[in-house]
Amino acid sequence: MSETREFQTSSPEETEALGEALAALLGPGDVVALDGELGAGKTCFVRGLARGLGCRTAVSSPTFQLMHTHAGRVPLYHLDAWMTERGEGFLADGGAEWLTGDGVAAVEWAGHVAGWLPDARFEVRLAHAGEERRSVAVRWTGPGSRLGPLGGPKIERKA
Repeated sequence: MSETREFQTSSPEETEALGEALAALLGPGDVVALDGELGAGKTCFVRGLARGLGCRTAVSSPTFQLMHTHAGRVPLYHLDAWMTERGEGFLADGGAEWLTGDGVAAVEWAGHVAGWLPDARFEVRLAHAGEERRSVAVRWTGPGSRLGPLGGPKIERKA
C-alpha cells in the first residue's frame, strides 16, 4: 500500500512550510527519503522538517560531513548520500542505526542508498517547475494511511 500527495510551492518559504507540515506526522524511527535534481529544494524541505520537529540549530547540507544531528522534540538526523560510495560506507560502518533510532532520519539523495532504507518510509521527490516554483510529491510507502491532511493554506495541492 502506498499513498501519495502532490503539491506546488512558489517559494523556498512554502517548500519549508510543506516540510514543517510533514514533521507534524513524524515520530521516532521514521525515515524521510528525499530525491530531486540539484537545487530542487531538498535541504530547504529539511529546514522545514527541523522547524516542525522543534530543532533550533541551523540546517545546511551535510554533503561533506555525511550527517548532521539536530536536537528537538524528536531528534533529526540529516544524512546526505550524494557521494554514493561515502554514503554507503557510512551506513555499512554503523551509520544505518541512525535510520531506525530514536529520531527522524532525513536522507538527501536517498536513491543512492535505497537498499539501506526501510520499506516503510516517506519519499519526497522535488522538481523544478519554474524559477521559484517546485513540484513536490510526498509518498508514504508503508501500511495504512499516514499522510492525512498534509499541506497548508499557502501551499497549492495538485488535483
